[in-house]
Amino acid sequence: MTINCKGNLIDLSQPKVMGILNLTPDSFYDGGKYKDEASILAQVEKMLQGGATFIDMGAYSSRPGAEHVEEGEELNRMLPIVELILKHFPDTLISIDTFRSTVVIQSIEAGAAMVNDISAGNLDSNMFATIAKRQVPYIMMHLKGTPQSMQKEAVYDDLILDLRAYFSKKVNEAASLKINDLILDPGFGFAKTTSQNYTLLNHMDQFQTFGLPLLIGLSRKSMIYKILETTPKNALNGTTALHAIALLKGANILRVHDVAEAMECIKLIEELKANSL
Repeated sequence: MTINCKGNLIDLSQPKVMGILNLTPDSFYDGGKYKDEASILAQVEKMLQGGATFIDMGAYSSRPGAEHVEEGEELNRMLPIVELILKHFPDTLISIDTFRSTVVIQSIEAGAAMVNDISAGNLDSNMFATIAKRQVPYIMMHLKGTPQSMQKEAVYDDLILDLRAYFSKKVNEAASLKINDLILDPGFGFAKTTSQNYTLLNHMDQFQTFGLPLLIGLSRKSMIYKILETTPKNALNGTTALHAIALLKGANILRVHDVAEAMECIKLIEELKANSL
């Protein structure tokens, strides 16, 4: 199971880590933490040295109820940092966390390698055509509504069947446009209640039937810290526990704030699998 990033074949049969770099002032965990070149470069270096294969950059906060950000502002936050990172770490595989095709186009031209779209094209009718033309790996997440409305949309006839139907439609649409290198993200925390998130985690292996890599974003989310009655800052241990479960259920990419800890989790689970006689 491989994807092609700028001519590099990445084997996802061995799980990989995607480090999160938030360029927004209001993300739920580290919003506003990286607001100058030195802090950004230090964090990227830390994640790369910790074992991250990808760096996922977001300039539009998608936390529940986040404020809308205009396209121009998203670009102003994003493009200089893509160029900054590639100047200092030229081999970095940058993922662009956006639902806007214009941001995709300009970011790829600046050197980004892949796209992480929380809406799987639902919030920009030009997204699929853009991905088809650029032929970069494309992460399609499940989302109902928008970041501003999604918590009111957590209603399903059957959560797993509804998500499987959603991805079936999206995968077929992408295939018709000859989009390669698809990655599926079930969207933990997006238009899902806490109990629905745990139902999804319990049944995550049902998405392996698509034959596509699975990306899992659980890091420090409310489904962890609310159950533990703590805060995002103190949710690393809970995050690691759920990462282990996700890996056992077929996760190929962990999208995380804490790269070194996620790499340790992968190493232990891979050893467990290798000795499963």
